[in-house]
Amino acid sequence: MIKVVGLGPGHSDYITPMAVQALAEATVVIGYHYYFQFIEHLLDADVLRIGKELSEEEKRADIAIQHALKGASVVVIGSGDASIYAMASIVYQKVAEQKLEIPVETVPGISAFITAGSKLGAILGHDFCCISLSDLMTPWTTIEKRIHAAAMGDFVTGLYNPRSKKRYWQLQTLKDIYLEYRDAATPVAICKQLGRTEEHIQITTLGDLNIEDVDMFCVVLIGNSQTFRYNNNLITPRGYLNRKPQTGLEIQQASFVEIQNNIPTNTLAKDALWAAIRCIHTSGDFEYIKYLQTSEKAIEIWHHYLKSGGAIVTDVTMVQAGITKVYTSKYKNQVVCLLNDPEAVELAAREGLTRTQAGIKLAAQRYPKALFVIGNAPTALIEITDQIHAGTLAPIGVIGAPVGFINVIESKERLKTLEKTSYALIKAKRGGSNFAAAIVNAAFTLDEAKQ
Repeated sequence: MIKVVGLGPGHSDYITPMAVQALAEATVVIGYHYYFQFIEHLLDADVLRIGKELSEEEKRADIAIQHALKGASVVVIGSGDASIYAMASIVYQKVAEQKLEIPVETVPGISAFITAGSKLGAILGHDFCCISLSDLMTPWTTIEKRIHAAAMGDFVTGLYNPRSKKRYWQLQTLKDIYLEYRDAATPVAICKQLGRTEEHIQITTLGDLNIEDVDMFCVVLIGNSQTFRYNNNLITPRGYLNRKPQTGLEIQQASFVEIQNNIPTNTLAKDALWAAIRCIHTSGDFEYIKYLQTSEKAIEIWHHYLKSGGAIVTDVTMVQAGITKVYTSKYKNQVVCLLNDPEAVELAAREGLTRTQAGIKLAAQRYPKALFVIGNAPTALIEITDQIHAGTLAPIGVIGAPVGFINVIESKERLKTLEKTSYALIKAKRGGSNFAAAIVNAAFTLDEAKQ
């Protein structure tokens, strides 16, 4: 029987009862000779003690197997946890390679990075990883890939074997890589001789990390982008105070914040920017920041108009449906679409017009001061702009977002020529009813944008 036992970081308080029991039952104990000082009081006088050098892990495993084959109760000791950068791996590997029927058991211990985490408070509160900087058995090219992955993945990172007399450059290289992904103010802790009388913990930042302060008796913990310092504690939030949005309103607001934090550089005025954000939210496409065009203060003008109960005329029922009813109910707005009005159907047949064009022509007679919103039919937008230029229509504004290939560009170019009527449009052949409605909803909620 072989038990691979983790002794914790060094102090007797950190040795688990399971480890104490395993040591009490052992007839042979094998390990790095330095570790025996921490367990002498736990061993029987007649226990065979075999101490080896730090670099003789393979020899220790071979000796353990030899004694186990003779029927001894063997314990292989290591600091921290036996399965983390310790002897468990080589013992299990040796037994497996030789196809031996020796029972092997790992007795867990308190690892260095867990000890460091508890000493620091809550730095391990979210996803973390550990990387050994020792390239004695792992190629540096592999280690470097893992460093990039951990830094890019925003993991809290524990560093084992961070620096020694012969490995003096790896930690500096890691620091340089992390600074490509993390802010220089990211908290870092250098935890030395944890659990021992020489214990010392230094809290610094990634930018100020002095690699000369680190040696082989240290474990280094690097925070993630959310980790912060409070007094002598490092805290990585799990998200309890910032839970994922759940209600429809919370999800929508979180989406707007996400868009605002990632929106491309632009020169849009604040009211127009809010309309662009609503369009991006509708499409999931940041390209729409380039396709929205408005006249000066158009969204702001419509905001006051709509809050005063102003009427809205749409070309199709899809636009009508897309305007949020919570707003129209609150401000008592009438949203009119005459596409299927019998008089519009008759007018279209009599004058050879499209039904949307006829509906808009009829609406212009009934609601000449309304906000006209076109999300589908370029012929309807042409009808409006032609009437405005002729002086027979003077609406509060026009939203032009027809989508397609025929007459779309021409209708929007007409809209751009308006001098006294505020307008908004989706450039080129892009657009659609959902974008037209999104711009109206932006006007309703401009106060929300200011907040």
